[in-house]
Amino acid sequence: MEFGLNIPADARPGDDPVSAAVRAEELGFDFVSTSDHPCGTAPSFETWTLLSWIAASTSRIRIATRVLGVPYRPPAMVAKMAETFDRLSGGRLILGLGGGHSDEEFRAFGLRVPTTREKIDGLEEAIHVTRGLWERPAFTFEGKLFHTDTADLEPKPSRRIPIWLGTFGPRALELTGRLADGWIPSLGFAPPEQAVVMREKVLAAAEKAGRPAPTCAYHVVVHVGEDLGRPGMVSGHPEAVAERLAGFVAMGFTTLSLAPAGPGDQAGRLASEVIPLVRKAKR
Repeated sequence: MEFGLNIPADARPGDDPVSAAVRAEELGFDFVSTSDHPCGTAPSFETWTLLSWIAASTSRIRIATRVLGVPYRPPAMVAKMAETFDRLSGGRLILGLGGGHSDEEFRAFGLRVPTTREKIDGLEEAIHVTRGLWERPAFTFEGKLFHTDTADLEPKPSRRIPIWLGTFGPRALELTGRLADGWIPSLGFAPPEQAVVMREKVLAAAEKAGRPAPTCAYHVVVHVGEDLGRPGMVSGHPEAVAERLAGFVAMGFTTLSLAPAGPGDQAGRLASEVIPLVRKAKR
């Protein structure tokens, strides 16, 4: 079992995501992650820049993009950014990618809004471009949406940087099993009864492609304390929260990405009161 902690990209006065990530490392979390929504009225940090500061301020904890919207950045540049990030951080990057959820954000930033099919096509092409640049010299790729022309990326990564996908639809799930190293859906978009079926589709696609099963991580908003009764959230006293999380483990999710919500030291309570109970239940 591995546990990650969400680090909000909030940039309001008093917000300190870098310190939150440092504390996550001290508390024993396996990785931290941040979502990618550069457009909005709420003050926020840009994901890559924030995570670079987090990497420079920590030494052990892995760092995940959850998930980068492919339409925001040319995949070839992301490949270069990722290699640099992974090398400077000592091999700690998990490159999370997604097709891009918010069409409103694309419009606001003057970007072309891809169709649903194009989002999945673009996600697949982005993986081919990224892996191709990481692994081959003078790499040429001709896709419907992206291409490279005898492109060289040096140095090559010193390890296989894992690529996780945040996907939900049938084509995207098949793509995840066929090409990705990990799958990270969110409880809010994939409730348990749907997530278990989605996971089977991912695993079936991986088996058909002759690949190892991807890491299956479940991203869950969590509140330790009062049961708030909100859909898409796990809340309640520590034993109740641990029981729900252990249920997700029983479904086959070997990694849990936790997003603390509410006042108080939620990260500390998760680390000291909830996670030990989940590990005990797993045994």
